[in-house]
Amino acid sequence: MEKLMTLEEVARYLRVSERTLFRYIKSGKLRAYRIGQWRITEADLKEFLTKVSNV
Repeated sequence: MEKLMTLEEVARYLRVSERTLFRYIKSGKLRAYRIGQWRITEADLKEFLTKVSNV
């Protein structure tokens, strides 16, 4: 099973605020799932980083 990361973990990893992550999620740039609280899979995070680094 793939690891699910919290918004706090992802924000710390990317060095952005959780508010910024919500903007990415709302705009469709970053896929997230609501499982009690918002979660992001490692695969979705890697896909996001690939898209952002290619811009």
